[in-house]
Parts: sequence; C-alpha cells; structure tokens
Amino acid sequence: MLNLIFYSDQLFPECSAIDLRLVDLLKARGGGNRIAYVASGPEPDRSFFLAGQSYYGRHDLDLALFYDLDEPHPAEDIAGLFASDAIHLAGGHTGEFLQRLKRSGMLGPLRNWAPSGGILIGVSAGAILMGPTIATDALFIGRRPEEITDGNALDLMPFEFFPHLSDEDTYLPDLLRYSTGTARPIVACNDGDGAVVAGGKIECVGNPLWISGGAVRAPGEIELGGFSIA
Repeated sequence: MLNLIFYSDQLFPECSAIDLRLVDLLKARGGGNRIAYVASGPEPDRSFFLAGQSYYGRHDLDLALFYDLDEPHPAEDIAGLFASDAIHLAGGHTGEFLQRLKRSGMLGPLRNWAPSGGILIGVSAGAILMGPTIATDALFIGRRPEEITDGNALDLMPFEFFPHLSDEDTYLPDLLRYSTGTARPIVACNDGDGAVVAGGKIECVGNPLWISGGAVRAPGEIELGGFSIA
C-alpha cells in the first residue's frame, strides 16, 4: 500500500496540517519514528539535514540517517535506509537529483520500496520526483515541460506535481497550456499546500489546484485509475 507525502515546502505554518497527517500515518504503522534523509545534492555541512532534524523533532520524529547519493555505501547502509519508517526526499535541483538517483542505482530500489508500507516524503524537488516525470520542473529553469525528454522519475502516482505555484504569475498559465498536451493531471501547490496518499485515497491538504485539459478542475472531474480524491 502506498503512503506518500507531497510537500511544496516545509517553511510555512500551514505545513503543520501535512505534518500531522505524517504523524498519524506513522502511528498507524506501529509508532516508529525513524526517518532517513536522501540529499538532493552535495551537502558538506549538512545544513539542510540539520534543519530537517529540528523540523521533524517538533513532532518527536527522528531524522536519523543522512544518505548521500554521491558516496559509495556498504550493504548495511543501504539496509539501514530501507529499514527506516519513512524516507525523506529533499528539495533542491530536480534534474540533478534525478541524475544522482540514476547514477547511484537507487531509482529502482526506491520505487520498489514505496509499496512496501513505508512512507515516502517528498519536498519540492523530492515531491516532483514521485510522479511519472519531472517535466513540470522545466518552468523553474526557463524551459517548457514538453522539452523534457529524459525526465522519467519514480512514477508512483498517475499525476505530475508542481510546487511553489504562487512564486511567479506565469506558472499557472504555463501549466494550463502544458496540460492540453498531456493526459496526466497536474497537482499545483502553493507553499503550505500538499497532498497525502494513503489507503488508496489522495487527500488534498490546503488548496492545491488540479489542472487538466487546459483548465483548473474540481477533484471530482479527475480520473486517476482507482484512486479517489478527498
């Protein structure tokens, strides 16, 4: 059963509603509180990891393991990663994060681990990676999503994710245009919004927009192959 947490960011008070859903999911799994952190890129001072420890610590969650995709890891390190109750995919440069996952051979293992009952947490770039493709990330680097031909990602849900919607006025019209050429709906979130996938349901937290066929749609208008939207 998939348990996925999509954050646009973790810097806003509104994120507390998503945090509480994470805590509930961990309790439902038996109360484990150990989270592993997969860095999106080089982090020699571990500043984002340390900030994450403080963030999760507010809810008595233990961000206990730092995993650098650029470093070789013995089998026990990899086993420790996948023995965690949850895995946090950090924010950062989405394209470089995807390439690191591929080079390290971790894209497939993460994809296979997600249905095992653990909780996969994505923040910004990490959340984009949980969809079929990172195409929407093109808007952050001055490109069009249609130009991304090598963006196949974890493909855990049949929608694409877009964070930080309110940062630029052009993002929404660009997403509307892109949605006319892709069959997959797009979930677009302002910072503080997010989505939680659990029990075969997709729960919208805050006010994410569902975009499909060139328009913003009501959740009831979206078809997601067996998943219901709340």
